[in-house]
This record gives sequence, C-alpha cells and structure tokens, in this order.
Amino acid sequence: MTATTDAPITPTSAALASPPVRSWLSPAGLWYRKTTIIAALSILAIGTSLVLRFGLHAAPRTYQLPLLATLVIGGLPLLYDLLRKLLRREFGSDLLGGISVVTSVLLGEYLAGSIIVLMLSGGEALESYALRSASSVLAALAKRMPSVAHRKRDADIADVTLEEVAVDDTLVIYPHDICPVDGVVIEGHGVMDESYLTGEPFQMTKTAGSTVISGAINGESALTIRATKRAADSRYAKIMEVMRESESSRPQLRRLGDRLGAIYTPVALTVAIIAWAISGDPIRFLAVLVIATPCPLLIAIPIAIIGSISLCARRAIIVKSPVVLEQIAECRTAIFDKTGTLTYGEPALTEQLIAPGFEQGEVLTLVASLERYSKHPLARAILAAAKEAGIQLPEATEVSEQPGHGLVGTISGREVQVTSRSKLIAQDIVTVAQLPTVGGGLECVVAIDHRYAATFRFRDAPRAESRSFVNHLGPKHHFARVLLVWGDRESEVRYLADQVGITEVYAQKSPEEKLAIVRKEPAPARTLYVGDGINDAPAMMAATVGMAIGQNSDVT
Repeated sequence: MTATTDAPITPTSAALASPPVRSWLSPAGLWYRKTTIIAALSILAIGTSLVLRFGLHAAPRTYQLPLLATLVIGGLPLLYDLLRKLLRREFGSDLLGGISVVTSVLLGEYLAGSIIVLMLSGGEALESYALRSASSVLAALAKRMPSVAHRKRDADIADVTLEEVAVDDTLVIYPHDICPVDGVVIEGHGVMDESYLTGEPFQMTKTAGSTVISGAINGESALTIRATKRAADSRYAKIMEVMRESESSRPQLRRLGDRLGAIYTPVALTVAIIAWAISGDPIRFLAVLVIATPCPLLIAIPIAIIGSISLCARRAIIVKSPVVLEQIAECRTAIFDKTGTLTYGEPALTEQLIAPGFEQGEVLTLVASLERYSKHPLARAILAAAKEAGIQLPEATEVSEQPGHGLVGTISGREVQVTSRSKLIAQDIVTVAQLPTVGGGLECVVAIDHRYAATFRFRDAPRAESRSFVNHLGPKHHFARVLLVWGDRESEVRYLADQVGITEVYAQKSPEEKLAIVRKEPAPARTLYVGDGINDAPAMMAATVGMAIGQNSDVT
C-alpha cells in the first residue's frame, strides 16, 4: 500500500534517548550535597549541645563549641550565597534568616543562630532534591544526535565525524539510525519518523528524490542519501541553536516566597529596630528577627513542592522545575501544538468515498483483508475500522507490495489494489474527473477488478475529551485566550480547531515562528505552551510554562 511520496503514516512509540542522569559533580548535585551536609551537621551539633548542656551540665564554652562550629562551617557558605543574592538585589525570604544568623553570632546566641542555619540549609536541600530530578534539555538533545555518519565512496563505507561530512557526500542511513544531516534520497525505499522535529503525527514515505532532515529516525530499510547541507547548517542544529538562544534570554522567574520576602523582610527589620530602640536591649532586636524569620516560607514551601512532585510522578507527570507549580496558576494564554496534544497522534480512517456499483462493507472487507499483509502504517487504521465494524476478514492470496506502486492481492477471486490516485490514473483505471476532489489529510484509492472502487481518507483524529478540556480552560482556570499553532496546512489546522472549539489559529509555522508567537504575548499574560516534539522545544522554553506530552517529554 502506498500513499504519495513524503506522505504521513503513523508514529513510532519508542523514545530514542533516555534523559541524562544528573551527576553528583554537576552544579546542582554539588549544591545539593553541600546543603544536605550542612543540615545534617546542624542537627548533630544542636543535639550534641543540648545533651552537653542539660544532660551532662557542661560548662558554657563546652556546650557552645558544637554550635559555634555549625555557624562557621555551615553559616559562612550560606551567608556567602545570601550576599551574592543581595548584590543582585534579590531580597528573598531567606535574607531575614541570614541577618538573624549574623546578629545571633554577634550577641553570642549560638543556639538561635544554629537553628536558623538548619532551617536555611534544610529548605535549600529539600528544594535541591526536587530539582535534581530535572534533566538538562540541551544535554538531552545533544546526546540524541549521532556523533558519526556512514560515508560511502565507491564500494567502501567508512564512519566519519559529523564535522567531516561535506555537501554532496553520499551517506548510508541504516535501519533505526538517526539521519545526521539534511539531504535527498538517491537509493532505497522506506519510511522515516519526523514527528520529533516537524510535529507531524505520521511517518513519512521516502523514495528516490525525497528530502530527509537531520534528527529524523529511519525505519526498517536502509537509505542512501546525498547530503545537501553540512551538519552545522542542518535542521536539527538550527533547532538547537534557537533553543540555546531561547534559554539564555528567558527571564528568571521569582518564587512566591521571594516575592513575599521582598515586602516582609524590610517590615520585620523595621519592627526589630524599633524594639531595640525602645528597650535599649539588643537581644530584643535578635528576638524579633528570630520570631520573624519565615519558617513556613523556608521549610513548608520546599516540603509542599516535594509532595506535589511526588503526586505528579504517580500520575505519570514529570515536573522538571518546581517553579512551574506556582507559575502555571498565573498563566492566562494557552498555546497548543496540534499533534499528540489535542489529537491521538496517529491516523484514523475518517471517510470512505465509495464509487457507484460498490458497497461500503464489501470494499472495507476486501481492503482490510489485503492490508493484513502490509507493514504500511495506514494499514493499522484500516484494520481498526474493520474491527470496529465487526467484519470477518477472508484470506488473501498472491499478495505483493512494490515500493511506490502500492499493494495488490486476490481475495475471494477478486483482484484488489490499494495505491495512490496518481498511480491509478497512470494505469488508465480512472480519470481525474471520476475521483473526488483532493481533501485534507491523507488518502489512498482502491481498485477492484481493475475498476475504481473507493477513496479512503485519514486524519489525525482529535481526542474524545479535547473539546470539553478546551472549553473548561476559561471558566475553571481563567485562561483568557487559547491558540492553536501548527506546522501543517491551514485547512488541517482549521479542521481540528473547529472540532475542539478553538478560534485563534496559526498554520504552517516553523519552530522559529512558533517562538516568535510566544514572545509576542505581553508579559502580564503569562503563557502555557503545550507541545510534543523537539520542534516545539524552543517555544516551550520561552513560555512561562512548557508542557511536553507523551514520547518526547524526556527531551523537551
């Protein structure tokens, strides 16, 4: 069975690369270790001091020694980080705690200072623990790309680095390999999964003359291509370049605790100074600071974050940055990529246009019986339709499938051919006037006993719950606008928009244009971008909150 060249088929289900494991030697890993060690030492020192003081009735210098060690070993690194935040004018919730530590040391109240060090380090350790589960997006994308290409010269095939590949080089792409550069097929016939890059839900048929893009996953057959671009100029490299630029220019989002701390800290300091001035006792200044140190903001928020991330994980949702748990509630514009988000991400048989003289059940029975012997992914949609109709399929004989010509076989003494409209016209079986006008989505045509019998059309069907989900975004979650942005033809995007109830549509948009749409949104209208492919990654990174659906979530 054959659709037209470069026609979509179905998606693969296997993700190509696992997210990289964050190393203990990474910045996040080192910070997690440091804060965890400080918190553990603080607990040990406070416990030891209390035992020495109340259990063994040791002298003050003795039971204060562990506390002083905690303030030196644990307090200094934390104060250094707080000073850096202060120089950046980040007046967060932990600034008041840092001032309390300094004051407690100056006044000799080491126990109070050690407790605050424990709160600061414990909160940071809990939040760093949550952050360590997040993988590096750019690192995952880089890891996904092959490091070598198989260059063919005469009869020899040699592995070369991507930097060595030049324009017009002949390359061999083995089954299940990733295409290293943009190019054109010069030999072979097969399919490629470009859904990661284009957002298309289908695999694409590739024959001689078809274009291929870097980052696409080859199917079951080896292909020989001619490189049309160097690796650095190819599609995948361009997407990575846009992502780097998007990541570097993305504004730093402020946590809820930091925003509250910017107001709360000056007020607490003012009250502490007033208490000192009225009483004349500096201990009053420290007492107010210790009481005012926002324990709920330092400890409760990280604990709530870990609980939320754990709950999401049990529901197969991976939270890569805890800040999104706060920011998603503030989003007022939702932007959806079409494929795999509002749709199932695979084709469904949506129309059976039957020619006069044939019956729908008869045609579907014959075609489905033949398609059982095809590996073409559209066959799955036809077989699903036959199963839903409860059709018993007879055996097919003399089945043959030729690349570019379609599927032919005999069922119950009748010859059945499933191919493209151009092939059927070329065989003089049908004229253009006899065929229905070209519609949206994909199609294949059917000939039975050398007579035109039917046209089958396929679309990526919307999910059953998509319309109700879109409709409740406004009333339930206060979204003011819902947009549909996709790289396909406008007719296809409009079709889905009508099905799910979205009125604002952008069609035929590249990753760069999707990024521009996100950036065009005014800052107060925080954006949620929902996509499923690497082609959506730059826009997801630029949005306030990015959400990756399904098989590509590990790299987006």
